[in-house]
Amino acid sequence: MGALEASVDRASLFEFALRMGDNTLILGHRVSEWCGHSPVLEEDIALANTALDLIGQTQMWLGLGGEIEGKGRTADSLAYLRDAAAFRNLLLVERPNGDFGQTLMRQFLFDAWHLDMLKALERSADSRVAEIAAKAGREVAYHLERSSDLVIRLGDGTDESHRRMQAALDDLWPYTGEMFLADAVDAAMAEAGIAPDPASLKPHWQAVIGEVMGEATLTVPDSGYSHKGGKRGVHTEHLGYILADLQFLQRAYPGAKW
Repeated sequence: MGALEASVDRASLFEFALRMGDNTLILGHRVSEWCGHSPVLEEDIALANTALDLIGQTQMWLGLGGEIEGKGRTADSLAYLRDAAAFRNLLLVERPNGDFGQTLMRQFLFDAWHLDMLKALERSADSRVAEIAAKAGREVAYHLERSSDLVIRLGDGTDESHRRMQAALDDLWPYTGEMFLADAVDAAMAEAGIAPDPASLKPHWQAVIGEVMGEATLTVPDSGYSHKGGKRGVHTEHLGYILADLQFLQRAYPGAKW
């Protein structure tokens, strides 16, 4: 164990890895639900590829989490054998897909935060975290480019597409504040130089959101209310349904392998 690893609160580092991996796992599963159901073939393929990127990132983050924990749990066992209360994902990513506009708006709001977080993590004092962030960041840069472009096209499109995109933004906005709320885990990671203070990411995120929403002719809600709890295992009812689907095979046939 290196000097850095020895000085870091391993429990907090494990929690942080879970948060990053659970975000990508749950959003990746949500996005994968569009496979075969997207409005056009091009979007079907694009969303499937986005889901694959996110699941690949999950493998890295949860794999790191298992390594840090040191109890023999793998990325697979952390994904498939935890109950909802043990998940640490943001509430935003477990929100239902809704219509195509709802899915795109959720993706954009998350992508804008995700890319900023990964850029900050590339400077992490933990080389393992920095390496994962560098690899994931290349994928997420494309995710953000694509989701922002589609939000603009639909927001500034027809009256119907504009209405749906504004409704999606209004519905999802109260779930964005959780991304910037810090707790003891975040404080420990920031103090160790492993991850940024979540609040430090908010100004640039707001600038990106403001620029894109301006081009999309959409109005950013002025409400400061934030739903929260996902980072400490308090979730909406939607996560249970996601896990019932996601974990079914491993729960029904423990230890099953392809």
